Amino acid sequence: MQRETAIDIVHRFWTEVWRSPQNPDAINALVHEDFVITSGGHEIRSREAFKQWVISFQTKVEDIEFEVLDIFQSEDGTRVATRWRLTGRNNGFLGTEADGAPLTMVGNAIIAVGEDGLLRHNWVDRNAYELHGHLTGNRRIV
Repeated sequence: MQRETAIDIVHRFWTEVWRSPQNPDAINALVHEDFVITSGGHEIRSREAFKQWVISFQTKVEDIEFEVLDIFQSEDGTRVATRWRLTGRNNGFLGTEADGAPLTMVGNAIIAVGEDGLLRHNWVDRNAYELHGHLTGNRRIV
């Protein structure tokens, strides 16, 4: 049997955790217990803390649809880079009023995959600033 590539592993993560129907419990099988996500300079450490963050995120965006736009891996197979798009309806995302407004978030993620096939670290950048402006009516970009 052929071993899964890092791209296969990350695709499975996106599919099981973020695509409809979202299953945050899949994190238990896909993410190392010492997992770290770094987003906007902020780190969330541990599989359990990450899982709680995902659950909270998913409650703030209704009708989530997730699409991988680009994906490729490093030559040694230890890193996967992904460009993605998430759409849904606002249910209080980024501290805004839960008004059901449509939202679109795009981002990039670089994900470290261990030899055991578990995700170790995710460095993610996303258009949260622009999205917050859209949701609050302040579309002026500095």
